[in-house]
Amino acid sequence: MKGGFRFRRLSEKQKQVLCWWTSASPVRNANGIIADGAIRSGKTVSMALGFLLWAMTEFDDQNFALCGKTVGSLRRNVVAELSRMARGRGFSVKDKRSENLLLVRSGRRENRFYLFGGKDEGSQDLIQGLTLAGALFDEVALMPESFVNQATARCSVAGAKWWFNCNPAGPMHWFKTGWIDRRQQKGLLYLHFTMEDNLSLSDAIRARYRGQYQGVFYRRYILGQWAMADGLVYPGFDPARHVRTELPPEGGEYYISVDYGTKNPFSAGLWQLRAGTAVRLREYYYDGRKKQRPRTDEEHYAALEQLAGQTPVRWLVIDPSASSMIEVIRRHGKFRVKQADNDVLAGIANTATFLEQGRLQFMDCCTDCIREFGQYRWDEKSRQDRVVKEYDHAMDDVRYFCRTVLRREVKFAQWEDER
Repeated sequence: MKGGFRFRRLSEKQKQVLCWWTSASPVRNANGIIADGAIRSGKTVSMALGFLLWAMTEFDDQNFALCGKTVGSLRRNVVAELSRMARGRGFSVKDKRSENLLLVRSGRRENRFYLFGGKDEGSQDLIQGLTLAGALFDEVALMPESFVNQATARCSVAGAKWWFNCNPAGPMHWFKTGWIDRRQQKGLLYLHFTMEDNLSLSDAIRARYRGQYQGVFYRRYILGQWAMADGLVYPGFDPARHVRTELPPEGGEYYISVDYGTKNPFSAGLWQLRAGTAVRLREYYYDGRKKQRPRTDEEHYAALEQLAGQTPVRWLVIDPSASSMIEVIRRHGKFRVKQADNDVLAGIANTATFLEQGRLQFMDCCTDCIREFGQYRWDEKSRQDRVVKEYDHAMDDVRYFCRTVLRREVKFAQWEDER
């Protein structure tokens, strides 16, 4: 149908996702389905279509929940394609954006699909009081357990089912231990996807994605393993590849990234961004504890002006919690301030990808940043994905730059949008 979505070919696992709930299926009585595994494995689009077909076949005049980390990411990752697929199969879709509601009609049947963002513990309050016939959780491993527990508890209509998909996290993640490991007790169908389950990907595209990641991110996003984060955070950093001795030609745009500290080190880097490649030209790094004299915000600001020199800095990107420093910078009026996206794990993944792609380079004068790359480690004593909170100050300001600036220049490297 004109304007509709069409699969090129369906893999066996995608077919299972679409049909497991039908009357001919031996697992039709399962309470729900979990699809996990690699990025770009075809699980998200098949889960969305399967959920839609199930809801519109089995129910009429009922409420359903479409859940993502945020409503914005849900609209990008699920709703846009879901609407196309629905219309391609003759359904009518009315998107009431102000209410975060999709009204889907097929013949005389109409159901309501509410959009929810499960980004923090407070998100559970959004879904209280709603009676649901089913819920789809896109990237459930990025949501808090309280939100998922509240949403699944609202699925109380007879025949209601849960639909979960995600890329893996650590082996002690609450969804791994509480849902995947207990799938038999909970009566859930479990399907593990690899990139080979997405038949629309060419060998060249698969090779490109395999080349983007190293370490724990390779094991999770490419191999689809619930792997522990251990060792160096950036094992792919190689001075022979990433450190340069000659300045790049002038041009492009310039940025400063800042990790604020008083007693802890204050770290800042001046970046040149040109044609998708960023070079850290020089840095300011001051360790008040080692120097035995903390600097004031005004002293740090004077150092930032010296770092910039005559360079036309477009934005100064800084940790949003550094409120006093942000106020000083704004009061002087020289730099425009952008508060950094401080999503730690996503920022680390972005940075690791850019290192692997060769999009991050460092002048040899940036000695403290280069030193921290060899010291920045995962906390192997933690059950969560946490880094050891030392040797992380330049690493934080690099992460702020990558997450807030560079990833917007390199669209396909946004790992959280890749399915």
